Amino acid sequence: MSNIAIKVENLSKLYRLGEIGTGTLSHDLNRAWARLRGKEDPFAKVGETNDRTRKGDSNFVWSLKDINFEVKRGEVLGIIGRNGAGKSTLLKILSKVTAPTTGRVKVQGRIASLLEVGTGFHPELTGRENIFLNGAILGMSKAEVRSKFDEIVDFSGVERYIDTPVKRYSSGMYVRLAFAVAAFLEPEILIIDEVLAVGDAEFQKKCLGRMKNVSANDGRTIFFVSHNMAAIKQLCSRGIILQKGSAVFEGTELEAVNFYQSSNNTNSYFAHQGDLETAPGNGNIRIMKFEILPLAGEVISISSGVKFKIVFYNHKSDINLDLTFELRNADEVAVFHHGTLISTQENSKRGVYTVEGHLPANLLNAGSYHFKLIFGENQRYELFSIEDFVSFEVLNESIGSNNSILPGVIRPNIAYDVHYSS
Repeated sequence: MSNIAIKVENLSKLYRLGEIGTGTLSHDLNRAWARLRGKEDPFAKVGETNDRTRKGDSNFVWSLKDINFEVKRGEVLGIIGRNGAGKSTLLKILSKVTAPTTGRVKVQGRIASLLEVGTGFHPELTGRENIFLNGAILGMSKAEVRSKFDEIVDFSGVERYIDTPVKRYSSGMYVRLAFAVAAFLEPEILIIDEVLAVGDAEFQKKCLGRMKNVSANDGRTIFFVSHNMAAIKQLCSRGIILQKGSAVFEGTELEAVNFYQSSNNTNSYFAHQGDLETAPGNGNIRIMKFEILPLAGEVISISSGVKFKIVFYNHKSDINLDLTFELRNADEVAVFHHGTLISTQENSKRGVYTVEGHLPANLLNAGSYHFKLIFGENQRYELFSIEDFVSFEVLNESIGSNNSILPGVIRPNIAYDVHYSS
């Protein structure tokens, strides 16, 4: 255990949907009595895996199930998985925000966590006061915190507002200061969730550089959760893939990213089941269906092209109805932003509309992409918008013996003419 920073053994977390506790006093007493006798939780036996795409038959779900791994000192471990896979639950258990249902975690060293905007900060205290508060929580003296104070403020870039209560900070300012506090107060283990996506590109680059530095030079252990596969490959030395609460793969960072991208190359599909009023949307728009398929072949790849179709119900009659598609990659770079008027001359109708489109082959590079949808009136007034609604993976294709994913957002198939003269 001397070179092991964290050891996780048979870790599981069970949640009851919609209620705190088990729902009745008798159930709570039965659970407590079983725990005292060292018996299995009687209500854990009926738990289902955490598949958020279907209703299920039980009110108990396993957010995590039988997770085992070790992390060495100085190692940077990437945790990868889709929304609902159990990544945040795992980090909350490691950070001691919540307790596991079964299993145990052995930790050697102080932990600093950046799980979500606001974690670890008191909103009524100023930025300066929160820096010293977090230092005290980590067991540091005031003198130790003071020696790091200038570096924290300089890195965060919020010096002008350091004596302002953090409840008045924007989300970007909050994250800047929170990351600086976590990175410069020298914990042995640093836990970073997807919260860094709130910051701008320049700040994200600074954060990645700082994390690489503290791992390589200071020997600190880092847990990093991100949907940004480029950041995972740049920062991590190893990756674990979570899927519906279970660890389905563990390997090097490149192996983990390749496994994740290939295993998630299913046809992205959404179809609402139930009443129209419960479909995603509002009083103006309700989304009934959205599917993304390869234009040719069985899987989406660089040469397959992509076709997409959306079916929605429009409640707004007699307007110029429009729909904008915005496609973003895993780095949150906008690949395109394209709107079209569905109706003109204020002739929209109440009812079902179907809009189809396609992206040609040899346009998108390999990687992860997601759509943002913006419904509007006359390309000015927003009726409804939704981000990261459906996502899809574009599989890589080799060029000769080169199997690497090439840089760039697009990967066009360009024909060259070569002329030579002596």
